Amino acid sequence: MVRSIIGGRVGRNIVKLSSIALIVIIKMFLEPKNDERLCGVNTGVSVLVSGAAVSAVIGELARKLLFYAFYGGLAGFTAYSAAKFIMDLKHKRVIDLSGSGGFSCAVVYIVAVSSLCGADIPVVNAGVVLGAAVTVTGAYFYGQTGGVICGALTVCGAFLSSSEAGMGIVLLPAAGLLTGYMRRQKPFTAAAFFAGISFVFTVLTGLTLSSVGGMIDIICAAGIFIPTASVFSDKWIRTDSENTSLTDMINTRMSFLSETVGELRKESERVSQMLTKCCDAENEIEANSAEVCSLCYRRPFCWKSDRGNTYRGFERLAEMGEFAQESFPQELADCLHKEKISEVFLKSAREKAAAKLMEMRFSESRQLLHEQMLITEDIIRSTGERLDIRCSETVGRSIRLKLEKFGFVISSVTAYYNNRNRLIAEVYFSEENAPENGTRICDLIADELHLQMSCTELIRSGKELRIRVYERPRYSMEVYASSSCADNSAANGDTYTVFTDGAGMGYVVLSDGMGTGNNAAVESRMVAGLFRRLVCSGVSVASAVKLINSFMVTKSREESFATLDGLCFDLDDCSLTVIKSGAAATLIRHGGNVLKITAPTFPIGIYEHSELFTRECEFEAGDIVIMFSDGISENAYPFIKELLLGGDDMKHIVDEICTKADVFNQTIHSDDVTVIAFRVRE
Repeated sequence: MVRSIIGGRVGRNIVKLSSIALIVIIKMFLEPKNDERLCGVNTGVSVLVSGAAVSAVIGELARKLLFYAFYGGLAGFTAYSAAKFIMDLKHKRVIDLSGSGGFSCAVVYIVAVSSLCGADIPVVNAGVVLGAAVTVTGAYFYGQTGGVICGALTVCGAFLSSSEAGMGIVLLPAAGLLTGYMRRQKPFTAAAFFAGISFVFTVLTGLTLSSVGGMIDIICAAGIFIPTASVFSDKWIRTDSENTSLTDMINTRMSFLSETVGELRKESERVSQMLTKCCDAENEIEANSAEVCSLCYRRPFCWKSDRGNTYRGFERLAEMGEFAQESFPQELADCLHKEKISEVFLKSAREKAAAKLMEMRFSESRQLLHEQMLITEDIIRSTGERLDIRCSETVGRSIRLKLEKFGFVISSVTAYYNNRNRLIAEVYFSEENAPENGTRICDLIADELHLQMSCTELIRSGKELRIRVYERPRYSMEVYASSSCADNSAANGDTYTVFTDGAGMGYVVLSDGMGTGNNAAVESRMVAGLFRRLVCSGVSVASAVKLINSFMVTKSREESFATLDGLCFDLDDCSLTVIKSGAAATLIRHGGNVLKITAPTFPIGIYEHSELFTRECEFEAGDIVIMFSDGISENAYPFIKELLLGGDDMKHIVDEICTKADVFNQTIHSDDVTVIAFRVRE
């Protein structure tokens, strides 16, 4: 509006000015936020109404109404595309070029190039320079497809500005196509090739004044590309979704395999139920009667004339566990072979007892087998689930080159962005080439990518080791713990560990072993260590607990178990999940209140079927969670609540709880005490 007033072009631009004014008024009072469709409708209607009003004033409504309808539709569609582009960038934190997002980005890009082509800048055409730089960048990083698409969109934008600008770069898509074959070369080589092939096309189509100006623009674009290529990152650009056909095929196969294992498990259970029958009483009676009564002269009378009483007597003997003269069945009072019958049924009773004992043992083994098959089924199914990630071949290649430059021998490197657009790199080493820790690896990758990175510990799988290096998430964990041993105990039977899996989840785990001392410490260390290793290897929490329970049940004949108390925290969106297997209560301070979470579950290792309690809780930065072992009595809960509501000093809270544990413990025997305080910060 200011430009129109200064330049004396208010009347010439009256339709634009009135449209802009109407758009602003509607956006202020009528249009809700974050709705790209209403944004497009608002723009289109405003242009149409303004054009129709101006045309009516000058008496040309009938002649120009159709033009302004087309003009309004085009402006509305462009505004919709721009709004969608901005919304996607805001919510996804990435320029999404896949699907409808790519279409919106194309419209915005064409309009931007056209607008810059119309800018009055001496010597160069800003729109052509931008478009050519984008074309060579797309060709270098995304191959022939990227060069052709970017070049074609640039030509469209130039033609919208003027036919002269468009004709000067009409063969830009062809130059982008050929430059795509140079993506493996150095940026300077690719830029020189792009400028050279563009010059060849200009000569072949005929040198004119506009084509010479186009060559200057392309040379400028190549000069911009060379320094830009070294800092380019595909973190902010999503070219497509996943390879859906391959992903769907893998997912289908994994689901099918999981269902197959599930059917085998169910079939095994059905067969076991069919075979696990106690001794058939009818067969037992027939066998014993044949052994005792076969040579008795009274057999015809007993088993024909008086069969009912005889059979009832034999049934009662089959049900008896102990045999005495006074408890002998009245129905067999006249039997001539009472002692022999008692001996035979006593032998049968012993055989049934032994068979029942063996059946109990086999039943435990079958239940454990079925539980392990169920774990396998869950792991296979979770492996086939679709991952919301974007792999980055460019970043993976640069990481490999950086590490190999400094002498590391790498098996493979995988780099990808998660659903929060954070970079995660997984570096695999063979056992003989693995470093002692991941600190040096993390520093080199951070230096190469110019990002703040962290890393997990080395995770071993057979003869291969993995380090996961990740861009730091939004939140970090703050943990403080304190512990004390029971009376006359040389070691604390509680074990706690704090770790992240590198994929965005943080864990705080506390395990309390059975009893006190070294044996309890061994059990708790085993549970906590196995849980950490399995979760960091990619096993879900539920499957990890089932595997640990299976191991604890079968590792020895002696009874051994340990509790599992865990916090699973999403470091990207601040969501908290409480995990419990036989653990004590957890107290959470949130929103000025204290929430107590308990779970009626058994510890790990008591019996074949594991029990796991999980609960998602509301959580935000500044909230505090208190975890503790069984050494803290329930009588201390009011005191802990008072401490939580009284301040934010976690060290003071934990030390106070741990120090006064014996005061609230009314039992004779003391137990190991471990108290952990947890909160997050941005």
